[in-house]
Amino acid sequence: MTVDTEILQTLEQMPEPLKQELLHYAKYLVENYSKTSSQDSSLRKKRRSGILKGTFILPLPDDFDEPLSDFQEYME
Repeated sequence: MTVDTEILQTLEQMPEPLKQELLHYAKYLVENYSKTSSQDSSLRKKRRSGILKGTFILPLPDDFDEPLSDFQEYME
C-alpha cells in the first residue's frame, strides 16, 4: 500500500471538520517546506580552508596557566 492510498483511505473515514483542519495543516506544511528549502539552498556557502591561519600563536607562553592580574582581588 502506498502512502497516497493510505492517506485517501484515512481521509474517507474522517468527519468533515477534521478534513477541513487537515486541509489547513497540509497547506501550512507545503508553504513552510518551500520556504525552508529555498533558505537552505541560499545559506549554504562553501567552506574555505586556512581561514584562521595565523590567529593562534604556538607554542603558548610560559605563564599561560597563571591567574590573571585582573582577578587578583577575587582570589584573595
